[in-house]
Amino acid sequence: MTALSINLNKIALIRNSREGNYPNVVEHAQLCINNGADGITVHPRPDQRHIRPSDVRELAELVSPLSNVEFNVEGNPFAPAVADYPGFIELVEQVQPDQCTLVPDGDDQLTSDHGFDLTSSGAQLKPIIDRLKAQGMTVSLFMDPDLAQIELAASIGADRIELYTGPYAAAWGTDDLEPIFQQHLAAAALATSLGMGVNAGHDLNLDNLAKFASIPSLLEVSIGHAFTVDSLAMGMVNTVRAYKTLLG
Repeated sequence: MTALSINLNKIALIRNSREGNYPNVVEHAQLCINNGADGITVHPRPDQRHIRPSDVRELAELVSPLSNVEFNVEGNPFAPAVADYPGFIELVEQVQPDQCTLVPDGDDQLTSDHGFDLTSSGAQLKPIIDRLKAQGMTVSLFMDPDLAQIELAASIGADRIELYTGPYAAAWGTDDLEPIFQQHLAAAALATSLGMGVNAGHDLNLDNLAKFASIPSLLEVSIGHAFTVDSLAMGMVNTVRAYKTLLG
C-alpha cells in the first residue's frame, strides 16, 4: 500500500496569520497520526512563511520515537542561515528525520514547481546526499519525470525520487492527462529498476490520486494543500481516512 504523508505547511500558514500558536501544528500532526497518517512532512523555508525551525524541532520530538510513522523534512539543500533559520542542512542535521527530500526551490517561488536539473547541480548535491545518508537518513530528490535525469539521480546516490506531479494534476480532465501519466509511469519504472524508491507529490487530491496511485512501485505520496482544503469541508479526521481509503 502507498504510504500517506501529510504536509502541515498550510496549518502553519494559518497559524502565522495571527499572534500566538493557534492552530497548533504539533496537535494537528498528532491528530493525523492518530487517524492513520503514515508520515508527517514539512518544508521549512528561510523566509519562514509557514513552517518554522521551532516547528521542525517539536515535530521531530513527536514523530521520531514512533517506529511506524515517518518524519520527512523537505527543502532547498543550498538554503543558507538567515536570522534564526539555521540553514536547511544544519536544521536537518539537528533533528535527524527519517527522510530528507531535497527540493530545488528559492524564496521567490510561491511553491515548488520543478525538479532538479542534475546536469548542473548533481556534482554539488552528491556530497550532500552522502553526508545525510551517512547519518542514517533516506535521501530523496524532487524530480520531473525525465528519464535522463532519473538516471543521474541514481548515479549520485539518491535513495528515492519524489516525482513532481503538478503537471499531472493540472492536466486532470484534459486530453493531456494520459501522456503525462505515462511519463510518470515510465519514470517510476526506471527509478525502481535502478534501485531507487518512488515518492510523489504536488497538487494530488481526492479526484486525481487514485489513478496516480495505480503506479505499481509508488511508495509514498505527500499531500498538503488539497488535504487542508478538504479538511475545511470534511473535517481533518474524515479527510485522513478518505485519503487512506483511496491509497488502500
